[in-house]
Amino acid sequence: MPEPGPLAVRVRTPATSANLGPGFDALGLALWLHDEVDVRVRDDERVVVSVEGEGADDVPADPSHLVVRAMRAAYHAAGRPLPGVELHCRNAVPHGRGLGSSASAIVAGVTAASVLLGKGDPRSGDLDRDRIFQVAAEVEGHPDNVAPCVYGGFTIAWSGERTWRAVPLAATAHLTPVVCVPSEQLSTEAARGLLPDTVSHGDAAFTAGRAALLVAALSGHPELLLAATEDRLHESYRAPAMPASAALIHALREHEGLPAVVSGAGPSVLVLCHTDAAPGDPVQISGDLFDSIQRRAGTGWHIRPLKIDPAGVCISSPRS
Repeated sequence: MPEPGPLAVRVRTPATSANLGPGFDALGLALWLHDEVDVRVRDDERVVVSVEGEGADDVPADPSHLVVRAMRAAYHAAGRPLPGVELHCRNAVPHGRGLGSSASAIVAGVTAASVLLGKGDPRSGDLDRDRIFQVAAEVEGHPDNVAPCVYGGFTIAWSGERTWRAVPLAATAHLTPVVCVPSEQLSTEAARGLLPDTVSHGDAAFTAGRAALLVAALSGHPELLLAATEDRLHESYRAPAMPASAALIHALREHEGLPAVVSGAGPSVLVLCHTDAAPGDPVQISGDLFDSIQRRAGTGWHIRPLKIDPAGVCISSPRS
């Protein structure tokens, strides 16, 4: 039986971008844009949910909320019933835009449950990240967004014989991701439904080579990013569902020479900008570079440079 845990915890989880071009269902990056969740154990068995920020008008404020479902899965994995809890979510990660909002919610729920079960300390920030990753990836059904959300930075994730696996890596310091977020949403299920059951051997070989090159590019050779982000497995098949995103990616790559890709299942676009910024510098890209992206995007896009989040999920004690 686990030691009794604290009765309350605050969990912060980052946005994530998966695939990164050729790294389909494997590569992911944690971004400095966060959801925050406060969870408190109640004296009764009720589950009380409140939400502010992104998705507040769309997500259910009841026990079917994804954070609560993830908590319930984590308690079930520990052989315990979910107690009554009070949950307050402050969301900054856009929903349905390919920036890992579901992974953020799932990791938040699994992490909160882990802490309340005595497997984490809000005072020190200690967490059993490997266990959180296993349960969260099982709930999500794939590990590419969950891995960077849990571990931070740049990750490679895959399915082992009996467990989910992930390797966290340090991304080059001279990299500023720029997210271009459209107003419309696209569900991951709809985007996956456009993918063919088979692809040619040539396309598979091409993309495997580019995925390997992308690991090198992100780990210290950012000058290779344009070639390394070429993909033949998923982006072209999904383009009919997000024509504006496909057009923006084409314009940025072909006319500006920028490594632009679909973020996750889309429709957000991620631009991996090579900058001269040193670690710890403010988030910034040159005005000319930002203007180039904005000019190609036109109206209807929210364009935002972000840092890479090196830490992943974090916990603390909620303020009273």
